[in-house]
Amino acid sequence: MTEKNYSKEDIIKFAKDENVRFIRLQFTDLLGTIKNLEIPISQLEKALDNKMMFDGSSIEGYVRIEESDMYLYPDLDTWVVFPWVVENRIARLICDIYLPDGRPFPGDPRGILKNALKEAQEMGFTAMNVGPEPEFFLFKTDDQGNPSLELNDQGGYFDLAPMDLGENCRREIVLTLEEMGFEVEASHHEVAPGQHEIDFKYADAVKAADQIQTFKLVVKTVARQHGLHATFMPKPLFGVNGSGMHCHQSLFNGSANMFYDESDKLGLSSTARYYMAGILRHARAFAAITNPTVNSYKRLVPGYEAPCYVAWSASNRSPMIRIPASRGLSTRVEVRNPDPAANPYLALAVMLKAGLDGIKHKMQLPPPTDRNIYVMTEEEREDQGIPSLPENLKVALEDLLRDDVICDALGDHALAHFIELKEIEWDIYRTQVHTWEREQYLTLY
Repeated sequence: MTEKNYSKEDIIKFAKDENVRFIRLQFTDLLGTIKNLEIPISQLEKALDNKMMFDGSSIEGYVRIEESDMYLYPDLDTWVVFPWVVENRIARLICDIYLPDGRPFPGDPRGILKNALKEAQEMGFTAMNVGPEPEFFLFKTDDQGNPSLELNDQGGYFDLAPMDLGENCRREIVLTLEEMGFEVEASHHEVAPGQHEIDFKYADAVKAADQIQTFKLVVKTVARQHGLHATFMPKPLFGVNGSGMHCHQSLFNGSANMFYDESDKLGLSSTARYYMAGILRHARAFAAITNPTVNSYKRLVPGYEAPCYVAWSASNRSPMIRIPASRGLSTRVEVRNPDPAANPYLALAVMLKAGLDGIKHKMQLPPPTDRNIYVMTEEEREDQGIPSLPENLKVALEDLLRDDVICDALGDHALAHFIELKEIEWDIYRTQVHTWEREQYLTLY
């Protein structure tokens, strides 16, 4: 999205010029779900004065009922009008959450990312740039409009029509995104049937997380208009690739990319190497945030191009960190394990804090792994010091609680609520009787 610096007067003028009748004051709950309070245009000035209140006790992971009052502080630079509504036009402002005493709410995911960025700024980095690659599946809907498990196409990687029947839907998603200010760089069919990817230009971390949330909303809205259901579930189908959200990231100081060093053999600065070392050191702990569902760990298995192993390479795609070939200002680290079910604000916050910890302590980066890790034996991986990512959500939560750096990135409030919600999720999954079990055991025993 282009750089903006809107004033309150700008927003009021935009609303009038574009005949906006309603404004959605949007924010994100702890689990990454978009929430909004919709107000009529008559309440816009009140909202712009940060006087719009809502009940935080109704939002997942926020507060108890006896401390529920919260205020929405709109970020004026996030103003956009939804292009799919022609009459009674609707605009959107993304908000930060504040307490009645004027303090930022410590459980606000957007605020948690901003806190991590403050630490980066204190260390001399003016920006964390992020280029996300969220993948998704398109399923047909039934006569009632409910999602089915029938895919929209049988296409594969970079396929075209007639194999890729999602092409028109994907093209309209791109056009809608561009109308909303996105700079879309590429869109294509992914490896699995019904799977797609749309890549948009990098932005600073908060804007990138905002973009991910807006992207998900646009994809689902346009898909519905085509009679399809879009899902960002990490592994909706057995036996095919799951959906990832690779995150390309770099640290800048002004206009200088602090990850680039032309004198280095790989073009990587010591800062980039320390940052990667920190990511690898804390990977098992932050997996609970970057891969936050029971289903996330069905994707992180060998054989489907998802990174299961904590290693890095400048060329090999089987480790969780890859270094894309571009250098100079485009020098970056691609962290490949996150999936699109992650709360993007929390995911970027924990990865940034992990990388900063590596820089602070000048952690030594292990040698690159240029072999295909999928074909290595367990003994070979152990000999080379290549650990696996957690095997399930329960293990990931245990690893998270053992890591002070990642716990600190979340803060006490978000950490406690996140653990509580995810332990409930794991317990429901653990005690559920699944179709596979009935198929295997009902007649056998």
